[in-house]
Amino acid sequence: MHIGRPGKKDLPARRSDNDDRNTVSGMQRFMGEDLNFHERKKFQQEQNREWSLQQQRERKNARADHKRAEDLYMKTRLQFDETAKQLQNLESATRKAVRAAVQEFNKSQALESAERKSLEKKQEQEDNLAEISNLLRGDLLSENPQQAASSFGPHRVVPDRWKGMTRGQLEQVRLVQKQQVQEKLRIQEEERQRDQEWDWQRVQNARTSVLMERQRRRQQRDLRRALDCSNLGLAREQLLQKKLMKEVCTDHPTEDYFTQFNTRSR
Repeated sequence: MHIGRPGKKDLPARRSDNDDRNTVSGMQRFMGEDLNFHERKKFQQEQNREWSLQQQRERKNARADHKRAEDLYMKTRLQFDETAKQLQNLESATRKAVRAAVQEFNKSQALESAERKSLEKKQEQEDNLAEISNLLRGDLLSENPQQAASSFGPHRVVPDRWKGMTRGQLEQVRLVQKQQVQEKLRIQEEERQRDQEWDWQRVQNARTSVLMERQRRRQQRDLRRALDCSNLGLAREQLLQKKLMKEVCTDHPTEDYFTQFNTRSR
């Protein structure tokens, strides 16, 4: 068997990519040198072409979607602008209408207020004239005393209508005042007499107190004199007694005094 040239009956180096004889050390299979390389490469090219076509279609669809979105945005923007313009015109028209209505209302209110003030002023003038006429013709300025008479009795009057007392009432008041003065003088006289009586009573009490004090002092003086006399008599008696005791105690015993002892046997 020739080493450099294989025979016809020899097996090929590998039958497939999964041949068990293709070990790592045999170096019969490398990356990218498999038996299906051409089919796999063709499949990959077809797949890349399909991916490229798909990406082109997707970009085309995306551009179409973007264009449709921009068209829709512009259309919507135009619609919004048109709607905003219509709303602005409507708002402006509404403001004008409201302003006109307010002006008309204010005008009518001003006319009504002016008319009401004119009527009130006219009514006030008429009321003032009527009040002046009533005052001039009434009992208030005519000083009629009967207008102050009260319905609660003859002794009561209406304060806001009373114009003063009558002559009879004034005489009665003067009489009452005179009686009050006399009564006050009588009370003052009684108080003066009572004060004089109290003063006389106080003087008498003071005089009695002075006399009693003098009598007490006189009695004390007499008592002191009697006590002094008694003390003097007692002192004299004590002096005599001391003198007598001195004389008795100073006597010397005689012979007779000693002879009276031991005169008999027991």
